[in-house]
Amino acid sequence: MTNMFLAAQAAQGSGMSMILMMVAIFAIMWFFMIRPQQKKQKEIQQFQNSLTEGAQVVTSGGIYGTVKSIDMSRNTVDVKIARDVVITVDRSCIFSDMSKAAPVQK
Repeated sequence: MTNMFLAAQAAQGSGMSMILMMVAIFAIMWFFMIRPQQKKQKEIQQFQNSLTEGAQVVTSGGIYGTVKSIDMSRNTVDVKIARDVVITVDRSCIFSDMSKAAPVQK
């Protein structure tokens, strides 16, 4: 009878430890994966909202260029990528400001 009581208590303890382990795993994932991604996404959103003409940017496709004009009604940006070459991209496709990036050394 005592052995069954101890076995029942052990089973309850392992269930509780399993729940605590799952909570700990979720907390670790949140601190190391979800939270930094949310901060990065917020920074990108703030950059996209503060775009100005003349800013050197990189699009999601990896195209480097300079912002020529911004059309807020259509939510698009005209980006000059070469002499006499201007492309129109969605404002949400602009990801980083190249004027603040460190220069690449060869």
